[in-house]
Amino acid sequence: MRLRTVMLCSLLLLAETVSARESTDVIVMKNGDRLTGQIKGLDNAILYISMEYMINTSEVQWSKVDHLESKQLFLVKTQDGTVYQGTLKTAEKPEDQPVKIEVLESPAEIVTLDRSRIVEMDQTSDKFFERFNGYVNFGMIYSKGNQSTQYDLNSQVAYPRERWAAAVALSSTLSSSTGASAATRNLVGATAMHLLPWNHWFYEGLSAFLESSEQGINLQTTLGGGVGRFLKNTNHAKISLLGGFAWQGTQYQPSVVPQGQQKLAAGLIAVDMQLFRFNKTTLDVSATFLPAISQPGRVYFNLNTSYMVKIFSNLTWNISFYGNWDSRPPANFSGSNYGASSGLGWTFGNR
Repeated sequence: MRLRTVMLCSLLLLAETVSARESTDVIVMKNGDRLTGQIKGLDNAILYISMEYMINTSEVQWSKVDHLESKQLFLVKTQDGTVYQGTLKTAEKPEDQPVKIEVLESPAEIVTLDRSRIVEMDQTSDKFFERFNGYVNFGMIYSKGNQSTQYDLNSQVAYPRERWAAAVALSSTLSSSTGASAATRNLVGATAMHLLPWNHWFYEGLSAFLESSEQGINLQTTLGGGVGRFLKNTNHAKISLLGGFAWQGTQYQPSVVPQGQQKLAAGLIAVDMQLFRFNKTTLDVSATFLPAISQPGRVYFNLNTSYMVKIFSNLTWNISFYGNWDSRPPANFSGSNYGASSGLGWTFGNR
């Protein structure tokens, strides 16, 4: 509980820190409309803009933007996985030519990109605490009949940079009712990735720490890493595949497994998929497949999915499903734990 409280408070402080800067960015639409405010970021083919005279963050189609200019630092990501950092300015173009965006990485270095190649822009800063992005989702169900309570908390903090990125995520569920023991599942995960010199390729390290009362797991530690590739990276979908190796150590409840702990080496296959549409909906799917090497025939599989609908500004509604399976659990041990939840969420950073 202390870990959840500390992380939630930290997220709220970061949300306040990253929200303040001058509203001097200029965006001109193809129909001639001129907007002045803060460019919050580009994602899912949507350009997010905050203006002082509007309560909510505005959203415009990236394809409808004619030109823009901003002195704010951005991380600009392209379809081939290349990332640039700098301020933004629209390059001069002849009539009927594609719009090109100039990224001013330094006074002496300017990179010119076709707008169609740009799939994501994240605000960044020379200041450490202004570089974070993240979200907090919370859901709760209560029933008087059997005094049943269920809650779900999901949160993430991401730190993107030019050639690398890191993220920490927390997922916690609790279900209790009169006459039954409380069921808990807590998962803390961390990832760090770095782009390779070749387009679309990267290497990544990951760690996960799981507690699951349903499976009799006091602590399951997973450490792994490998090389991955972006299979698709556009304004409508992002799909990546990672392959490598992992080590896993599991401490079981003594009443379930007398020896207390099992360790194994495994292969690692991970798939991440994000599909999105301009009408404010996003589908995220993350799956990890761990075939055991030291115990042939044993397989671990983890799945996390979420469907998000943006209500207004930074407020979202989401429904999610989680699950983890073990094909060869110890005797009297449940080989699976899964569930679904729904609730409200809040994003901060470049949204």
